[in-house]
Amino acid sequence: MRKFLFALLGLICTLSVNGVVGAVVGMSLGAQPLYGALAAGGVSVVAGTFGGMAPVGVLRAGLLTEVWTGQMIKAFRTDPAEMGWYNRIRSYDQYVNNDVIHFVQIGGDPTVLVNNTTYPLDIETLEDADKAISLDKYQTRPTQITDDELYALSYDKKASVIERHKEVMKEKIYSRAIHALAPGENKDATPVIATTGTAVDGRKAMTRSDVIRLKKLFDKNKVPKADRILVLCGDHIADMLENDQKFAQQYYNYETGKVAKLYGFEVYEYDDCPYYNATALTKLAYGAAPGTTDTQASVAFSLNGKMKANGSMTAYASEAKTDPKNQANLLNYKVYSICLPLAERAMGAIVSAKA
Repeated sequence: MRKFLFALLGLICTLSVNGVVGAVVGMSLGAQPLYGALAAGGVSVVAGTFGGMAPVGVLRAGLLTEVWTGQMIKAFRTDPAEMGWYNRIRSYDQYVNNDVIHFVQIGGDPTVLVNNTTYPLDIETLEDADKAISLDKYQTRPTQITDDELYALSYDKKASVIERHKEVMKEKIYSRAIHALAPGENKDATPVIATTGTAVDGRKAMTRSDVIRLKKLFDKNKVPKADRILVLCGDHIADMLENDQKFAQQYYNYETGKVAKLYGFEVYEYDDCPYYNATALTKLAYGAAPGTTDTQASVAFSLNGKMKANGSMTAYASEAKTDPKNQANLLNYKVYSICLPLAERAMGAIVSAKA
C-alpha cells in the first residue's frame, strides 16, 4: 500500500511539473498553455517516466522531444505572423509522401477543328508524365544549453532556443521562396523590366508607370487577372511612399499585412527580395553577394501554377545527464519544405535601373 501511495505521489508530481513545462513551451510558441500542458503530460505517460521529477527550469530532452516537434510543427503551419504573400500560395502538404511530391506534367491540349468536313477525325494522344519534386532539407546546427545555464537563468532558455530555431528556418524558407518565384531573366513569358523614375541613391526610382508596364505584359501573356501578386522590395516601397501621394494614403492594411491593391495586383512588401544585374536584367544565384552593378527587384507572379509544401519535421535532442563530460543539452531541427513555380511562366520582376 505504501509503495502504491509513493508511486501515485510521484506520478502526480511528475505530471504537474511536465504540465507546467509544456504550458511554458506552448505559450512561448503561440499555442494555448492548456495544449502544451496536456501534450507534455501525455508524452510523460507514454514514455513511462513516472519515477522522478526534472529540476526546476530544466526540460528533459528524452521526455519532451515529441512535444518540441509538435509545437514546432504547429508554429510552422499556423503562425499568424507568416508573410501575407506566402500565405496566398496554395499548399500541397497533403500530397507529400516521404518528402517527395508528385505532379502530372501536362503534355498538351487537344486540337480544335473549325467547320471541319473531313472524316474520320485524326486521333490524338495527349502524353502526360509524372513530375516528382523532392522537398528541400533545412537543418539547424545543434544549440548547446548547459545545466549550469538552466540552473542560473531566470527564464526558460530552452523555450527561447526553440523559438529562435523556428524563426531562422522560416526566414530561410521565405527568402528561398521569393527567389524561386522570381524569373531568371527577361523572356516573353517572364518579363523583367527596369524602373524609369528619377534618380535616388544611384538608381532610378520605381513609379506607377512601371507597375502599369508590367501589368500590360501580364495581360499580353494572358495571365489570369485574378490572384496576381506583387511583392515590393524595401527600395520600391520607399519610392512609392515618397513620390506617390495616393499610394501613401492607401498604404498598408494593419489587419491583413497587405498594401492597397494596385492595378489588379495584390501588393505586399518583403525586405529579402532577390537581386538582379541591373544591365542584363538577370537574377543572381540565391545567396550570392550583390556587386556594384546589381540592384534589388520587386517580384510579381500569378498564384496559378505556384505551390508550396511542408514535409517531415524532426527534433533532435540529447540530455545533459547522458553527457557526463560537458553536462550539456543539445537541440536542433530538420525540416523539409519547398516553394516554387511549376512552370516558367506567369512571373515577372521590376529591377531598379542604375541612375
